[in-house]
Amino acid sequence: MRAAGDARRLDRMSASAPTDAYRIGAHRDRVPVDVVTGLWQAALDAAWAGPAVWFHGDVAYGNLLVRDGRLAAVIDFGCCGVGDPACDTVIAWTLLHGASRDAFRDALGLDEATWARGRGWALWKALITLDDPVPARAAEARHVLDELLAEPAVAG
Repeated sequence: MRAAGDARRLDRMSASAPTDAYRIGAHRDRVPVDVVTGLWQAALDAAWAGPAVWFHGDVAYGNLLVRDGRLAAVIDFGCCGVGDPACDTVIAWTLLHGASRDAFRDALGLDEATWARGRGWALWKALITLDDPVPARAAEARHVLDELLAEPAVAG
């Protein structure tokens, strides 16, 4: 299991801002650099101030088992830890869109700071896999970026 300090990866990432800027800039032909940089900075600025809680760390469609149209189980606890639960919101951009994303956020009762940090996690994963040699993974990264950029708070 991860230590509580590892659960605060966004805080550690803020120390590597030049690297983050380089990674974002490396995709300038495929992403609006100013908007993406703003999303990243908003995630870094939305510091987690709550108590450490258990998180799964990899809530992805491949780790969700469904029976009769309902969630039956969550599997693969290899990334679980204690800290900021925002990492578990990434599925909002990888699997959900529109009204289903809004319903997910409403059902969890998430504040703007947690949502911003979740956006940061989704952005980080999309940027590091945008050039994946497996076409399906690269396409998924592009899809997540498109979902992030289409959100009213971002696009508007």
